[in-house]
Amino acid sequence: MQHDHEHYHKPEHKEKWWQTNTGMLLVVLFAVGGYYLIKAHGAHIAENWFLLILLLCPLMHVFMHGGHGGHGKHRQHDDNDNDREA
Repeated sequence: MQHDHEHYHKPEHKEKWWQTNTGMLLVVLFAVGGYYLIKAHGAHIAENWFLLILLLCPLMHVFMHGGHGGHGKHRQHDDNDNDREA
């Protein structure tokens, strides 16, 4: 049985965004800006630390999720390949 599904595969040679020249510049700019922001508004941060922790939850989900599409779909694809060989 042949399946006509198109599967998306990331190119293996593509660099991560933070490893590019532009990405490294942005990381440095955000770090410097964050340092001065914390120095200037340290008292406000200390007063509202619990709200900042709650704000981190959705941000961590968005940026640290690891990309969509990798939730076991490749395992199912490998099983289909094994069925064809048998």
